[in-house]
Amino acid sequence: MAAAVPDPEAFARSWADEWNSHDLDAILAHYSPGVVFHSPVAARLLPETGGTVRGLDALRDYWSKGLAAYPDLHFDVLEVFAGTDTLVIRYQAGQGDVRAEVLTFEDGLVVAGRGTYLSGSGGGA
Repeated sequence: MAAAVPDPEAFARSWADEWNSHDLDAILAHYSPGVVFHSPVAARLLPETGGTVRGLDALRDYWSKGLAAYPDLHFDVLEVFAGTDTLVIRYQAGQGDVRAEVLTFEDGLVVAGRGTYLSGSGGGA
């Protein structure tokens, strides 16, 4: 299986633009059907998940709830780190929280993701 990580800077710009426009279909187009996503916010919004969301439909449900809960959600990319099959997007949320999204790719799609937050920040959306 090829990692096929997209152009890091272009992906990060597109990712932020899609989140900032709240275009859930465009966001989800980057994720594989079997994606597994971990987030402390998922644990809060969907307690039954324990913070682990499995599959595209479940991710859609999670992010739909997140966008509804945080209607002013806005991301500004600060830095992008690239590995052989992974991108890390360090960004600032509209509330001022600094966060990082860790995305692992296979065949050009995200197969695993982790939403991470500065310790003690409480983790917004």
